[in-house]
Order: sequence, then structure tokens, then C-alpha cells
Amino acid sequence: MQAIRRALVALSLATALPLAFAQAYPAKPIRLVVPFPAGGGTDIIAREVANKITNTSKWAFVVDNKPGVGGNIGVDAVAKSPADGYTIVIGQTSNLAINPTLYSKLPYDPVKDLTPIVAIGSSPLAIVVAADSPFKTIAEVVAAAKAKPGSINYATSGNGTVAHLATELFQREAGVKLTHIPYKGASQGLTDVIGGSVQLYVSSIPTLIGHIKAGKLRAIAVTSAKRVDDVPTVPTIAESGYKGFEAVTWFGLLGPANLPKDIVATVNAEVNKALKAEDLKKKMDDQGIDIIGGSAESFAKLIPADIAKWGKVVKDSGAKVD
Repeated sequence: MQAIRRALVALSLATALPLAFAQAYPAKPIRLVVPFPAGGGTDIIAREVANKITNTSKWAFVVDNKPGVGGNIGVDAVAKSPADGYTIVIGQTSNLAINPTLYSKLPYDPVKDLTPIVAIGSSPLAIVVAADSPFKTIAEVVAAAKAKPGSINYATSGNGTVAHLATELFQREAGVKLTHIPYKGASQGLTDVIGGSVQLYVSSIPTLIGHIKAGKLRAIAVTSAKRVDDVPTVPTIAESGYKGFEAVTWFGLLGPANLPKDIVATVNAEVNKALKAEDLKKKMDDQGIDIIGGSAESFAKLIPADIAKWGKVVKDSGAKVD
């Protein structure tokens, strides 16, 4: 009888321990990988969401910036991490929807090797120039580019980013040729455009809004279908003469493939709660972010749909990175 009791106790403990661990999640800090340098739009969004959750639910995050190769290094690191909920990544349109077509050998499959958790928000891009630049409108840029093809340069945070491909798409519609200068991160090109060595800079609103409001940069167009509340006087590319033009970038959290459903549900609920908080909503709005939120399933549908959409843009533009 004693042997039976010991066996039953052991079985009970073995059954209870996994449940206890599941209920305790997160029992340690969550590593939040940002696949771009600190200071860029993706980094700002990641830290705002992490800070809000930390303040309200006492979760601990360690933000780990792992930039390089258009965001591929950071995303791949998470794809190859244990599926225990303690390593997640903030992905975006470029490394999840564009890179599968842009790169001939991508080290991860964004659909098969990752588990979508929640979409955070989306943001249009802005085309900016230095405050003392002679360019005040897109029409002036187009006129200068047509007069001297290739003489106007524009910078982005890297080859294959939404900023890069959106500008390539714009060049085709405008019938002009601009010279692309890719940087390794969104923040690194700011010094050059403010200083005037780069004529145009294309990036997300969160990356640029502080410099625009400080008067260091002048926004001459946004890529959304409608104007952005934070820069209401800046016209869209569509209303600047290119009807129907729209290009936005979205951001969301993902974990490795086969992330347990209860962990996905827990993180999804926590992020959605944070996104509904008025203070975070205001911060996101101040950064030009339209909050998305919603279910993991809706985010999972967005990714392959945008792979198809941006894949066509990549192929039509002829862009390729090996």
C-alpha cells in the first residue's frame, strides 16, 4: 500500500508541476528581440508596449536589439529559439512579407518557422528632407529627378525594407530614377539627411516624427491613403498626383514555431489590454501608429496575404538581395 501511495503522490506531482509552470508564466524575463538598431521606429514601438505591460502587469522584458541583413538576423534567432514563450520578436512588413521574395536564401520561413501572437499597429512612411532643403513638394523632387536622372539620392534603413520598395514603386509611377543609399538601421541615416549629405530620407513616422516636430526635418509627403493626424499639413503621395498610391508598414509580435496555444493566448491578451490603455494609445498616436490588436488568427492571415502583395512589388521592381 505504501508503494502504491508513493506512486500516486509521484504521479500527482508530475501532473501538477507542468500546470503550475504554465500558470506561472512568465516566471522570468521575456527576451524581446528587435531586429533593428535602437532608436528606430520598430524599437520605439517595442519598448513602449513592453514598458506598458511591465507597469501594469509586472512582467519583465529584456529588449535585445539584433540588427542586420534587413532584420533577418533577429527574426532568424527567434525562429531557432526554444518555443517556451521566453523569446519573442517584433517583426514587421519588411522581414516577414517582403524578404521571402527579396532574398534568394532566407534562413527562415515566416509562415512555417514562426508563431504569430498579435499585430500591434501600422504606420505610413514619410518622405523627408532637411529643414533647409530646396525641396518643398514631391513635384519639385520629380522635376529635379527628370532633369538629371539619378542625381537625387534617397536613404532608407536598408535594402528590401518597405521604405525601399515603396520608393521604388513611386519611381515607377512617377517615371523617375533616384539613387538608393541603404543604411543598416533607420536612425543611422538621420544625421546625414539633417546635415544635407542625403537629399531625401524615407522611413516610418515613429522614426521621424520627433525630428519633424523639432524642425530639423521637413516632411513633403506621406505614403498612406489619407493624411496623418500628427502632420496634417503634409499631403499624401496619392493627392500629390499619384492616385491610388498607398504603402504602410505593420508591426507585430511572434514566437518560434509550435509556441503553445496557452502562451500565445496569454501574451495576446496582455498586449491587447495594453493597446487599449489611453496613455499607450496616445503615445502610439503621437508616433503616427494606427493600433491594430486583435486575435493571433487575424495576424496569421495578414502575413501570407502581404507576402503575396509585396512579392509582386519585389518582382516587378527587379529588386533582389543575395
